[in-house]
Amino acid sequence: MSTQRHKTSNPYEDKFGYSRAVRKGPFIFVSGTTSIDTSSGEVLYPESAYEQSLKIFSEIMLAVEALGGSKGDLVRVRMFVAEETDSEGVGRALKEVFGEVAPAATMVFGLGFVSPDMRVEVEADAVVL
Repeated sequence: MSTQRHKTSNPYEDKFGYSRAVRKGPFIFVSGTTSIDTSSGEVLYPESAYEQSLKIFSEIMLAVEALGGSKGDLVRVRMFVAEETDSEGVGRALKEVFGEVAPAATMVFGLGFVSPDMRVEVEADAVVL
């Protein structure tokens, strides 16, 4: 069974040595994704967990599609949120983007990230059958 890797120009991928997403057989695993502007390395929307989440979900779908998957193949998301007060915005973005898919989901609060401007980080899994 072959392994496919998807990399982006996110500076943390090279710095820490990981792929944005990996496909092994029918399974796609998307690494923790934040709202990084890959051309500048800056965190986008530092004041809005909602806007960060929309950017993150867009990046996740680009990675899934790059490895042959689609929105309907998404089965699980794990959302890591710095502040509990941001849960409403993150949840609203999840429902707007993936509501019809209704993936299994977890949201955890009270975490620090590699940049204090990051409010949200999301991992995702997809299964392509």
